[in-house]
Amino acid sequence: MKHLIILGDGMADWHVPSLDNKTLLQHANTPAMDWLAAHGRCGMLKTVPDGFHPGSEVANSSILGYDQHLVYEGRGPLEAAAIGVELQPDDLALRCNLVCIEGDILKNHSCGRLETEEAAPLIDFLNEQLANDPKYNGRVRFYTGVQYRHLLVIRGGNKNLRCTPPHDIPLHPWKDYQIEAEEPEAEETAALLRDLVRRSQELLPLHNTNKERAREGRDMASSIWPWGGGYRPQMVPLTQRFPDQIHSGAVITAVDLIRGIGHYAGLRVINVPGATGLYDTNFEGKAQAAIDALLGHDPAAPADGDDFVYLHVEASDEAGHDGSVPLKLQTIEDLDHRLIQPILEALSAPTTPPVSIALLPDHPTPCEHRTHTAEPIPFCIYYPGIDPDAVQTFDEDACKDGSYGLLQGDEFIKLFMNGPTPHPPCEGGSGHLCK
Repeated sequence: MKHLIILGDGMADWHVPSLDNKTLLQHANTPAMDWLAAHGRCGMLKTVPDGFHPGSEVANSSILGYDQHLVYEGRGPLEAAAIGVELQPDDLALRCNLVCIEGDILKNHSCGRLETEEAAPLIDFLNEQLANDPKYNGRVRFYTGVQYRHLLVIRGGNKNLRCTPPHDIPLHPWKDYQIEAEEPEAEETAALLRDLVRRSQELLPLHNTNKERAREGRDMASSIWPWGGGYRPQMVPLTQRFPDQIHSGAVITAVDLIRGIGHYAGLRVINVPGATGLYDTNFEGKAQAAIDALLGHDPAAPADGDDFVYLHVEASDEAGHDGSVPLKLQTIEDLDHRLIQPILEALSAPTTPPVSIALLPDHPTPCEHRTHTAEPIPFCIYYPGIDPDAVQTFDEDACKDGSYGLLQGDEFIKLFMNGPTPHPPCEGGSGHLCK
């Protein structure tokens, strides 16, 4: 059996008073998600281990069963892998946002939807002005990523730093969250990074790209914001962890850190034209890419198709960071109508091989909170012939009553890849699931 994980990043949410105290998944029109829930089995999954920040790098690699105590190195090394930067043993790789700062306030973490074509010359400018500055002795290098998400590599850097993700502090005074050392040995690296931030704030507003954005009334990319630093992680590829189930796998995403996780997990990256990571992403193109990979229609896949596909959609997470309930509802319904439904239709043909489908978010991104939280998330597993449980809708409350209960660690991926263990029959007779 082939395996497909459909991941709606940040899709889970809190109960919203303006939606009759429903969550967004409960309020949204999601017939395809509900079909999976009604015909499959559901449960809850703790994706953020105790002591870890609820970042997408933690949650997504946890979903794939990686022990964060063994592999966690922050977002930076994942961004590096995604854009083909091979790290040396002493390289500290940091995620480097271009952010909008106005006065003392961090206005937003994304410069009001900065596009890659605008960001690339800004990154080149930073390299000209900073990476080439003799003051830094050739230790600093910036790399262009996607939109506002970029990479900063410090040769000989110390990772023991206190860095706040910028999407956690919109509209807060940015100086309250400057980088600090967590141990004396890291103070040199912390001071270097604070200096780079200060100088970027002097330089970036002078660039023509930012001048043009200011004339048009758009947010400037007025500062860098390094965070999520670490070294190259040690991750065992999925093909080695599940040799009987996975001989070839792929990841589909618009987000560099997910590409990086896929790279270290041994998955090939499928790039979909028009995949943006935002509400306007190419839902249909992502759906077709997953279908083609599974069925062998992708020339890069084996003749009989990939055994495993990780299909990641970022749109709901970004809407949650924006605090927009209407936009997040739209992204959830688009995921349902424009991505999940076409996949279900394509895989329902009698000639297609059986595919096990898991549907879940990685973490909640509540619109009220505007950043990630660590609560367990709902999940559903469906495949042809599965004995369904009693859950009828895919949402945070309904899945709590699912037959899988609460899972954590590598329990989800083992269950998904190996199939469920036999469930004891209810006292009322066989063929039913006990709660």
